[in-house]
Amino acid sequence: MLAQSRRELILRTLRTDGPSEVRSLADKLGVSQATIRRDLEQLDADGKLTRVYGGAMTLDDDDPFAQVATERAEDKDSVARTAAAMVQDGETVLLDIGTTMHRLAHHLHGKRITVITSNLAVFDELRDDADVELVLLGGMVRRRYHSLVGFLTEDNLRQVHAGRLFLGTSGVRGDGAVMDTTLVEVPLKRAMIKAAEDQVVLVADGGKFPGVGVARVCGPDDLDAVVTTASADPATRIALQEAGVDVVQA
Repeated sequence: MLAQSRRELILRTLRTDGPSEVRSLADKLGVSQATIRRDLEQLDADGKLTRVYGGAMTLDDDDPFAQVATERAEDKDSVARTAAAMVQDGETVLLDIGTTMHRLAHHLHGKRITVITSNLAVFDELRDDADVELVLLGGMVRRRYHSLVGFLTEDNLRQVHAGRLFLGTSGVRGDGAVMDTTLVEVPLKRAMIKAAEDQVVLVADGGKFPGVGVARVCGPDDLDAVVTTASADPATRIALQEAGVDVVQA
């Protein structure tokens, strides 16, 4: 994995889990503690985190969603725009949580569609669009991440069906496995995959290829398409294509 991608994942993990030890970060990312220490030193020098004894913490934990939204913003908008262009009037689509899905929702304005989501940022984006029939899944509010999670959200997902799911991820391993750093989100993503009747589309900019995460969401056999950017790792793209996944470059 590229150092830049690894360091962005470290920041995302700290925002999700709070202050973390070097050993814990090394285990989650599958690298040596020495590598993590070097990354933390560089991130500290760049003013992106604070080193503490044995580990690190973020500088500002007030709004991690807003912080993540600024990472690779142009690439995120590019894949979001390309993914949104797939949607035609009359469709029912399911949108995952995350900042890229918020951008995707922005590009859905004016389409006569139904959108199902547990993403509060998507809800805020589309709530006043009269062309969009908006279905908000219930659950426990994670204010700092603008999402709804928990068993109520999972129960709601069992009651709905969508033609197409747009799925987000923390990273894609070299073999095409979709990963996530937040354990509470994994069962929801799996439930979303089951609710998609026709197509599962992974939307992830090139910075997440290859990538890592705490837990495996699904394998490439569960995906129909991936929308990414030219910077995505070539070997990972080939692995996805060999698994029968349509890789679309934004």
